[in-house]
Amino acid sequence: MKKIQMVDLKGQYDQIKETVNASIQEVLDNTAYINGPQVHAFQKNLEEYLGCKHVIPCANGTDALQIAMMGLDLKPGDEVITADFTFAATVEVIALLQLTPVLVDVNLFNMNIDIDAIKKAITPKTRAIVPVHLFGRAANMEAIMEIAAQHNLYVIEDNAQAIGANCKFSDGSKRKAGTIGHVGATSFFPSKNLGAYGDGGAIFTNDDELAHKLRGIVNHGMYVRYHHDVVGVNSRLDSVQAAVLNAKLPKLDEYNRARQEAARKYTKALSGHKNIIAPEICDVCDCHVFHQYTLRIVGADRNGLMQHLLDKGIPCAIYYPIPLHAQKAYLDPRYKEEDFPVTNLLVNEVISLPMHTELDDEQIQFITDSVLEFLK
Repeated sequence: MKKIQMVDLKGQYDQIKETVNASIQEVLDNTAYINGPQVHAFQKNLEEYLGCKHVIPCANGTDALQIAMMGLDLKPGDEVITADFTFAATVEVIALLQLTPVLVDVNLFNMNIDIDAIKKAITPKTRAIVPVHLFGRAANMEAIMEIAAQHNLYVIEDNAQAIGANCKFSDGSKRKAGTIGHVGATSFFPSKNLGAYGDGGAIFTNDDELAHKLRGIVNHGMYVRYHHDVVGVNSRLDSVQAAVLNAKLPKLDEYNRARQEAARKYTKALSGHKNIIAPEICDVCDCHVFHQYTLRIVGADRNGLMQHLLDKGIPCAIYYPIPLHAQKAYLDPRYKEEDFPVTNLLVNEVISLPMHTELDDEQIQFITDSVLEFLK
């Protein structure tokens, strides 16, 4: 059995080496390293894939979130509601812009932001909601957009983990995660479902006026060289990373299907055990693209299981061990522990198993056997 990786970037690269190398060579040949033709091509190709009017590439996913908020003209003190159970970048940019983060609990079933918690958190100062499509599963965007419309709020989708996932609406229609709110943001960090070979990110919107503003913000506030019309930043996707992403984008659906198939095999082997709550996945599932495959371990030693797996050469991780409301940087007397029962439960139960496009049946069997061996 080949060595198990948490994310097998080398194995994936070996499958597309010729295409990626040729794409990078084009950049080296034309020497347009910043804002070159590969960047424009990737932008257009991603717009077509997502069914979104405007994609604005940028340097990384955290910048994408920050720039999205800058484009909406949120002011210091404005309240922004987001999930307590996620990576810190989501709340980090809110604080950096001197906005007021309002952390709320998540849903136990899908670990995404809880709809009732959003409703309870809205005040006259609330200006925006930031749902996170956690671990690759689309949040309940229909309900979130309805709340936003009722209260005249912006919706900024954190789609760093769920590119390619579909959100289904009650009328039967589907739209890609990240393209439903007023603006969306994603990351192309190497381990993502669509990953670059370095940092990268993008912002999505169907609003022409907002798109124009965002394009200025990412480039020092310039639309014409040396004419600074808005306050901006320096956040551009470089041409080499765009070349890599352009080579990988046609395979994104294939990559997501491989993750879903691996998830089905995991769940089939692990579901039904009294100490395991495994992610649900149906045969036609397209709302979850499994950036992570995350179990809940109940009534058993989660940390002991983690060490057992590591001792057997199986990488695993806890996403996330500390809720945002308990992080030193974001402590606030407004937060009460009783407001976060699900998040406080999850940080003690979750464990993520290896998940990537190159997992094979032998590896999955060894991983699941090892989990069951410990929990027997």
